[in-house]
Amino acid sequence: MKTAMKLAVAALLSLSTASGAFAQEFTKGVVNKVDTKAKKVTIKHEDLKGLDMPAMTMVFRVEDPALLEKLKEGSNIEFVAERVNGKITVTEVK
Repeated sequence: MKTAMKLAVAALLSLSTASGAFAQEFTKGVVNKVDTKAKKVTIKHEDLKGLDMPAMTMVFRVEDPALLEKLKEGSNIEFVAERVNGKITVTEVK
């Protein structure tokens, strides 16, 4: 019985870490500049834990032009940044 219980706990733990790996983490930042022509945004952000990157100000690509419409210089945002085709890209904003 103990072995079955250990296996059940191990299975649950592996499921929770696997699903956690895919959960997107929002990062707080302030929009410094929006460049709609180049589809880029400059954000002063907190640590990007998912990308192992410290807090800094940097330029991000934006795949979806509709996201740029949500962004205004000086506004506080929460966003998700991911590597898309080797480039760090903002994929979600709230």
